[in-house]
Parts: sequence; C-alpha cells; structure tokens
Amino acid sequence: MDPNSVKSTLSNLAFGNVMAAAARDYQKEILAHEKGQTSTSVNEEVDLDELMDDPELEKMHADRIAALKKEVEKRESLKKQGHGEYREITEGDFLSEVTGSEKVICHFYHREFYRCKIMDKHLKSLAPRYVDTKFIKLDAEKYTKMRCEMKFLLLE
Repeated sequence: MDPNSVKSTLSNLAFGNVMAAAARDYQKEILAHEKGQTSTSVNEEVDLDELMDDPELEKMHADRIAALKKEVEKRESLKKQGHGEYREITEGDFLSEVTGSEKVICHFYHREFYRCKIMDKHLKSLAPRYVDTKFIKLDAEKYTKMRCEMKFLLLE
C-alpha cells in the first residue's frame, strides 16, 4: 500500500466530513431563518390599532408616566438638599447635613494623606451617579486641632 494514497484517502475523508458538517450547519441556518419568518408573520397579524385602544395598556402607560414624574420630582428635591455633588462642610454644619437626609456618606479626610486623595477622587465620581445619597467631606485634622485647643482652654 502506497503511503501517499493512504494520505490522499484520509485527506478526502476528512474533507468529506468537513463538507458534510458544513452542509448540516447550512441546513440548520435555513430552518432557523424559516422559523424566524413564520414567527414574525404571526406577530404581524396582531392588529396594532386594537392595541392602541386597549384601556389596560393606557392605564399602565399613565401609571408609568406618573411614576417617572414622581421620581424626577424626588431627584430635584434631593438635589436642592445638596445631593448629587461631593462637597466640603464645616463641623457646625455636620449635624444638620447628616440628619437632613436618609443616606449620607461622610469622608473625614486629612489633606496630606495619599489614601484620602484617592478616596476623594472616587467619591467625587460616585456622587452624581447616586443622587439618593448625600456625599460630604470634613477636614478631620482641622477640627481635631480645634477641639484639642478648646479642651486645653477648658482645662486651664
């Protein structure tokens, strides 16, 4: 038996298998395409005018519009309270800022700490995305020094 003829026969068999697999895939594609056309033709048979006059659909539409309007009003009122931005507050404003909102994130930062700068960057990018949460920061070093000086004065 000639090695080249065996090689040629095996090659032809492999090519035949590949061709048969390609033919099966093509047949599956055609069947899927035909199924897609029949399903779209069934969908086309639905009367669109009938759907437009559906009272349940109109009610659902009106309810959704009302819910969206309510959500927009809520977002606007939260923005008036300082939500949607990352800002620095003073120690005197802390209690009113924190108790005035349901969700608050306060970053007690130190100007010279590298990790605080990283946190600032991330909180600044998060604040506009999460309007229902108030993002504030407070200079911890400044107010710690002030408190220490006040305690020292009280002790004298």
